[in-house]
Amino acid sequence: MRTPVDRAVLVGAPDRGMDPRRVDEHLAELGRLTDTAGGRVVGTLLQRVERPHPRFYVGEGKAEELRDLVRAREADLVIFDEELSPAQGKNLEDLLGVRVMDRSELILDIFATRARSKEARMQVELAQLQYLLPRLRRMWSHLSRIRGGIGLRGPGETQLETDRRLIGRRIADLRQKLQQVAKAREIQRRSRSGMFRAALVGYTNAGKSSLLRALSGSELFVEDRLFATLDRAL
Repeated sequence: MRTPVDRAVLVGAPDRGMDPRRVDEHLAELGRLTDTAGGRVVGTLLQRVERPHPRFYVGEGKAEELRDLVRAREADLVIFDEELSPAQGKNLEDLLGVRVMDRSELILDIFATRARSKEARMQVELAQLQYLLPRLRRMWSHLSRIRGGIGLRGPGETQLETDRRLIGRRIADLRQKLQQVAKAREIQRRSRSGMFRAALVGYTNAGKSSLLRALSGSELFVEDRLFATLDRAL
C-alpha cells in the first residue's frame, strides 16, 4: 500500500527589501525541501511584507486568498518559508482547516528521517521537542480538558501541563545523554591525536557525499535531494 503524499501549498512572505532573485531562490528551495520530505507542491502564494502580521504573518486579505487556494487545490498542508510564532500557526490552522508548518519544522522533519547514528537521532529529537514545546496548544485538541479517574481526582491537572512536564523531562534526559556522548567522543579524539584528519564542508546537496565516495571508494548513499545524507561515518 502506497503512503499518501501530502499536497502542499507553499507561502513566501519576504521583506520588501529582499532581492527578487533571492525570493525566487528561497521558494524554489522550499519546494525541493518539500519534495525531500515526501510532499508534492500543488500551489504557491507570495506576498512581500513590511512587517509580519501579528495574526497570520501575511495580511488578512492574503490569508483569505490562501484559504481559497488551499480549497481549490485540495491541499492538506501549508508550508511557510518564514518562521511562524505559535500563535500565528494556530490562527492559520483555524482559518485554513489544514496543517501549517514553517521551514524550520519542515527541515526538522527531514532530519528525523535522515539521521542514522544514535547521537544524530538524539540531537534531532531534542531539536523537535524544543520546537514543539511552545506550540503544544495548537498540536493537541484536548489540552484544556481536566483529566479525571483514579489517582487524578482532586485539584486536577490540564493535559497541557502534563505534556509540558513530560516533554521537559525528556529534553533534560536527552541533554544529559548528549553530554555523555560528547565526553566519550573527546576521549576518542585524544586517542587519535597523531592521525591525519580531514573534513568536507559545504551546503546541503553540494556534492560532499559524491566527492567522499569518489575519494574513498566507499558505498555512501548519494541522492540528488536536499539533506539526503545527514550523518555518515566511515
